[in-house]
Formats: sequence, structure tokens, C-alpha cells
Amino acid sequence: MSANQIFSLQGKVAIITGASKGIGEQIARYFAQMGAKVVISSRKQADLDELAAEIRQEGGEITAIEARMGDEAQTQNLIQKTVEIYGGIDILVNNAAANPYFGPTVDCPDSAFDKIMDINVKSPFQICKMVHPLMKQRGGGSIINISSIAGDTPDPGLGIYSVSKAAMNMLTKVFAKEWGSDGIRVNAVAPGLIKTKFSQALWQDEKILNHFTKRLPIARMGTVEEVASLVLYLASDASGYCTGGVYTVDGGTTI
Repeated sequence: MSANQIFSLQGKVAIITGASKGIGEQIARYFAQMGAKVVISSRKQADLDELAAEIRQEGGEITAIEARMGDEAQTQNLIQKTVEIYGGIDILVNNAAANPYFGPTVDCPDSAFDKIMDINVKSPFQICKMVHPLMKQRGGGSIINISSIAGDTPDPGLGIYSVSKAAMNMLTKVFAKEWGSDGIRVNAVAPGLIKTKFSQALWQDEKILNHFTKRLPIARMGTVEEVASLVLYLASDASGYCTGGVYTVDGGTTI
């Protein structure tokens, strides 16, 4: 098999949550370029439609379905519509995330704790359970959870977010172990400091950015392309013997 074939997603159906911008947007672009039938979701249909129009102009096959992660009915609707349109699901990327609180963990309100855990842990748990029988029916599939290096080492001011990503990492390993016999691979990608709107508070101030990057082996921020390329690898047959892994994209932060 050639390199082009092993990285190809031709004929595969992929769902990407939180896909209207940032890392999710770039994953959608790469998947479409590699031949996948892509379904993107996020909270705002208008943002999804704009991205979908751009990808179609580039020759990609894509459908935009508004779905708020944390709402089980909307998640179920996302799955059902995808199956109605494309006949099944081969790839799932859980990229949607929330972090409504920044500060000392002792001051984190219960409402923020609930939202973080609901979006970052419970929602991926639910959607994975929904796609499992569909992937099993098709002979297997690939699930990629977008985690964070905060799941390994707590980030200052992001205590409960860090807890949620640690839980996501373990959920990845649990499903990988239980679903391997069904042909379903489950992996996680743990970015470090990546230049997105989500991380804007950390990189828009040059002094703060320098504090985070100057001691790194690769002393700069990462890009959404560098995260999306690893996700593409994990979605494709190139990673056929990889499951239960948590792969860092962090410039060496966690060394």
C-alpha cells in the first residue's frame, strides 16, 4: 500500500464536534482533502455553514449540523442525521470543550464544575456509546478525543479543566481496551499551547507567551495544522496498530 493510500480517508464518514473554528476546523479541512465525507457540528449553524461552503468550494464533501454537546437529544440527532445522509460512521473526533472558569480551584463554582465535566467528559462518553454499534456494524472505526497536556500536569488556573482532561484520557484507555475486539481504535491527542481563540488569553500578551514558551525544546506556540495532522494519522489506516494512546503535541512541554 502506498503512502497516499494508507493516509487516505476515501469513502470514510467522519463526525467532528466543535468544528466551526480552530483545531476542529483544520481537522475538517484535512479530512475533506483526504476524501472523507465530513460532518461538522458546533453550537452555531451560521458558523458551520460558512466553513462548509469554503470546504465545498475546495471540492470537499461536507454536511453541517448544529449540535450543542451536553445536550443528549441534540447529540442523538447529530448521529441520526449523519447515518441518514451517509449510511454510517467510521471516524469520530471529540473536539468540543468548555472552560467557563479561570482561577483558584477552591473558588470554582459548582455550576462551572458541572459544565466543564458535562461538556468535556460526559458528552464524549455519550457520543462514543452512540457511535459504538454503528462502527461495530461496519467492521470497526477510529475515535480520537482531543484532550490536553493539562490532563497530565495541572495548568495554573485551570484546575477542574485539568481534571476533566485527565478523565478524558482514562475514558480513552477504557474504551480502547473494551472495544478493540470490535475493530474500534480509540486514541487521544493532547495539545500544549496552540494558537487558537480558546487559548487567546495566554498568547495575546507577549510577556505571558514568552513565559510559557522560552524554556520549551521547541520554543514557540504550536499551530492547528500540527494538531490536525496527528489527528489525520490516527483517523487513517496508517495508525492501524495504535489504540489507547495519548499523543502529545506540545513542543516538549511535558518532557
